[in-house]
Order: sequence, then structure tokens, then C-alpha cells
Amino acid sequence: MASLSFTPHPLASFVASNKFRFGTGSEFQVQKNQKLSFTVCRAGSSSIAFRHLDADDFRHPLDKQNTQMLRAIPGLNQLGKALLGTVTEQVMFLENIGTSVLVSKNQLSDLHDLMAEAAEILNVSAPDLYVRQSPVPNAYTLAISGKQPFVVIHTSLVELLTRAELQAVLAHELGHLKCDHGMWLTYANILTLGAYTVPGIGGIIAQTLEEQILRWLRAAELTCDRAALLVAQDPKVVISVLMKLAGGCPSLADQLNVDAFLEQARSYEKAASSPVGWYIRNAQTRQLSHPLPVLRANEIDEWSRSSAYKSLLKRGIPIRSQQQKL
Repeated sequence: MASLSFTPHPLASFVASNKFRFGTGSEFQVQKNQKLSFTVCRAGSSSIAFRHLDADDFRHPLDKQNTQMLRAIPGLNQLGKALLGTVTEQVMFLENIGTSVLVSKNQLSDLHDLMAEAAEILNVSAPDLYVRQSPVPNAYTLAISGKQPFVVIHTSLVELLTRAELQAVLAHELGHLKCDHGMWLTYANILTLGAYTVPGIGGIIAQTLEEQILRWLRAAELTCDRAALLVAQDPKVVISVLMKLAGGCPSLADQLNVDAFLEQARSYEKAASSPVGWYIRNAQTRQLSHPLPVLRANEIDEWSRSSAYKSLLKRGIPIRSQQQKL
């Protein structure tokens, strides 16, 4: 099957590094076409929304720490909007509208309903949603100044996941938007670019900033896995997504075992707890924008059993679609 190609605008090539992708960075080919059938409005068993949910209510501590550091830099907000605001968003808008299918009530309406419901649960405005033809299962979002935020999902991801899992991915991307991750990543990149212009030690400073950015990115992914759990309200749904991205395809999906993958994740944590294991783990993850899938699985399993998560669930109220049935 032929695929559409896009030659990036010079500005878009910079923006591409600022996209938040759900995937692990590993590419694999979908081996079998699988038609996804949507038959009911509900994606899963969740029935509550969080009317007054704030991003810091579920933000990962490492994400919170690094975000506060960025907020403390004077003038960074204004600088980012001045350098990478309207023009960048227009470039990405034209790319999406020209190479993807825009989801709406009249176009792929079931996907539209999944996004609308996830946005309602997380108390955030639903962004534009695009479906793009690609053999690499992935999803990503971008919002620089909040004017035209969007989410893109690849067709192979739709084929790979169940309905509940697909909504968890959409919720993960909504988590990036609710936490303003797109803006902060742009500002962090500006800091790095500026450091390279400093004579002498500028390169060293920039390299250090880049490492900090990647560390913050990995923490941001953990935050958004929590957003996925708040929508799915079942940790196995989120962990199943991570498992499939690590080593799944449609022909094997019904044979994958979430509990076995969690045991694998715990085995990794145990092996990495030794001094040598700690060193190897740092070497594995240092240059990654996403944490390893097993680490993400273990994190979301632990948070699902935490008092903080249970406290959030107690704050939930029935979503509108449930209230209308009562």
C-alpha cells in the first residue's frame, strides 16, 4: 500500500523534535490487517469524570520538579511564544490537513466519541484529531501556544489496539496538552539552542541541557500514562498498550498476557537494583525520550495502587453520557 510522504518545512523540522509521541521509539511492521469495530459509546468500564481536575493532581513528581525549574526562568514564556508561535502552528496545521484524515462527528465518528469522552473525563478541551496512514504504531500531539492543539494517531495503532486501549492512548496525548508539555519542551529547546551560542563552554552547557530535557521528557511520559489510567480506570488497559508497543502485532494480540508482562517488569526492576544493573539501566535510558516500556508498566501499576490515585477516584462524578441514562 502506498503511503503519503511529507517533506518538512525548515521550521517544521525543528517542530518535529517537539512532538510528544506515545510510542517507545522502536518501529515494527503491522503484519495483518484487522478491522476495528465500534459498537457502543463506552470504551471501557469507567463511568466517572473529574470536573475540577488540575494537571498537578496527577503530575509525576519528577515532571513537577523539572516543570517548576522551567517556570522559574524569567521571560521564557514570552520568548517562546515570540519565536515559535503562530507560524509553527500554521505549518503543522497545513501538514495535518493535507496528509491526514480529520476526525469529526461526520468523519470517523466513533473515534470522535472516544476523544470527546476522554476529554470530558480529564476536564480538558478536546483538540483536533487526525488519522494518518503509517505502518509504525504511534500517536503524538503538539501545542505551542494553545491556539491549534492537535493529536495524530497512525492507522497501524488503530489496528493494533482494542477500543479501551485506543482511548487510553488518546488520554495520554490529552495529558500532554493539559500539562502544557508542548510549550515547556519548546522553551527547553530554546535554552539549549541559546547555550550553543555561548563561546567556550557553550557546547558543554548545551549538552547538559539536552540531557536534562530528555530526563524531563521521560518524566512527562510517566505523567501522561497516569492521565491514560484516569480515563481507562483499569491499569491493565494501560499496561496492555505498553506491552503491545514493546512487542505486539494484530496476529499475536490475543496471545499477549498483561500479568506476565508485569512480572517481566518486576524482574527488570530487581535486576536493575544492583550497582551493575543500575549502571546498565542508566546507559539504556540516558538518550531515550521515553522510559522503557517495562519501567512505564511498573510505574503505572504502582500508582494504580497508591492512595493518591484512589483519592482522585473518590472525587469523580458520573460522566454526562452516564447521567443521561439515569
